[in-house]
Amino acid sequence: MFLRSIVFISISLGLFAIRAGAQDTVRGPRPAHWDLQACLDYAKKNNIQLNSLRLSSKTAEQNYLLSRAAREPNLNGGVGLTYTHSKNANPVVGGFQTQSSFSNSLSLSSQVILYNGGAISNDIKQKNLLIESANLNILQSENDITLQIVQAYLNILLAKENVIYVEDLVNTSLAQVEQGRKQYEAGSIARNAYIELQAQSATDKYNLVTARSAVRQNKLTLKQLLQLPIEDTFDIVSPDTVVSKEAIASLETVEGIALRDRPEIKNGQLGIEISRYDLLKAKAGYLPILTASGSLSSGYSNNNNSDYFKQVDNNFFQQVGLTLSIPIFTRRVVKTNVENAKIEIEQSKLNLKNVQTVLAQTIEQAYINVQNAQGQYDAAVEGLRASQESFRIAGEQLKVGASNIVDYLQQKTLYTQAFQVYVQAKYNSALSIKIYDFYMGIAVKL
Repeated sequence: MFLRSIVFISISLGLFAIRAGAQDTVRGPRPAHWDLQACLDYAKKNNIQLNSLRLSSKTAEQNYLLSRAAREPNLNGGVGLTYTHSKNANPVVGGFQTQSSFSNSLSLSSQVILYNGGAISNDIKQKNLLIESANLNILQSENDITLQIVQAYLNILLAKENVIYVEDLVNTSLAQVEQGRKQYEAGSIARNAYIELQAQSATDKYNLVTARSAVRQNKLTLKQLLQLPIEDTFDIVSPDTVVSKEAIASLETVEGIALRDRPEIKNGQLGIEISRYDLLKAKAGYLPILTASGSLSSGYSNNNNSDYFKQVDNNFFQQVGLTLSIPIFTRRVVKTNVENAKIEIEQSKLNLKNVQTVLAQTIEQAYINVQNAQGQYDAAVEGLRASQESFRIAGEQLKVGASNIVDYLQQKTLYTQAFQVYVQAKYNSALSIKIYDFYMGIAVKL
C-alpha cells in the first residue's frame, strides 16, 4: 500500500511538471513594453493564420515524399489459414462420413511501374512546386500582417501624442479657470466670462477622457492582431522621432521591383507551371503503362502425409512477369482531363495577370498617398505654427485685458484643430512612406 502511494504521488508530480512545462513553453515570458520589431517577430511566430499555413506547407512536403515513393516497388505479404469440415459419401461402405481438413497458405507479391508516360516524374516536379507555393503563401500572409501591425502601432503613437497634447490643454484650462476666478472675485471680468472658462475646462477634460480611451482602443486592436491574452499588460515603446518627410523612389522603380519580387507574383507564376504539369500528367493517359511484378507463394494441407516444412518446400512457387497496359478506348476520360488541364493553364495566366494588375494599382495608390500625405504634412506644419502663434498672442492679450474670453477661446479652438490636423498628418505621412517602401522590399523600421 505504501509503495502504491509512492508511485501515485510520483506520477502525479511528473504530470504536473509536464503540464507546467508545456504552459511555460506555450506562453513564455513576454515583455511589458513592445517595440515594433518585437510585435512583428511575435506575430510571425505565433499568429494562428501563419501557423496554419506552415502546417499546409508540411502537408505539401508529405505529398512530395509520397509522390517520390511512387517510383519504388511495393511489397505485400499474405498468410491464410483455412479449416474445412464436411460430410462426404463413402463409396466403400456406403453412407456418409465426416471429414475435417486444415490448410495454410503463404505469399509475397511485389509490383513496380517501369513506365507510365512520365506521369510519376511530372507529379514529383509538380509536388515540389506546390511546396514552394505553400512557402510563398506564408510570406504573403506575413506581409499582410506586417502592414496591419505597422498601422495599428502608429495609431497608438498618434493617440498617445494626442493625450500628451490634451493633458497640456487641461492643465492650461485649470490655470485659466483659477485666474478667471480671481479676476471675477476682484470684479475684473463678468460672471458669464468666468463660466465660459469653466465650460471650456470641462470640455478639455472630456476630450482627455476620449483621448485616453482612444489609446486603450488602439492598444486592444494591436493586442488582437498579436493574439495576446486579454489579461496581459501591454504597452508599446515610443520612438525618439517619427520620420514624416523623406525622399521616395519613383513609381516605376517600385513597381518594377514589386512585380519581380513580391511573393504573390511568384506564386502566380508558379500557378502556371503547376497547371502545365497537370497537362503533362493528363497526356500520359494516352500512353501505355509497363509494370513489372513478382510473387512467391507456398502452402500446406493436413490431407498430405508430408510434414509442414516439407510441404512448404515442395509447394514453393515463384513468378516474375511484365504487364503492358495499353489504353484503347477510355470513354473520353483522358481527352477531358487534357482539355480541363489546358483550361486550368489559361485560368492560371488570368490569375497572374489579375494579381499583377491589382498590385500595380495598389502601388500607384500608395505612391499617390505618399505625395498627398507629405503635402498635407507640410501644410499642417505651417498651419500649426500660425495657429500656435495666434493662440499665444491671444493668451497674452487676455492677461492684460486687451482681449475678451470669446476671442481667446476661439483662438484656442483653432489651435486645437490645427494641432490635431498636424498630428494626424504626421502619422499619415509616416505610415504612407512605410507602406510604399515596403512594396519595394524595404523592412519596416521606426
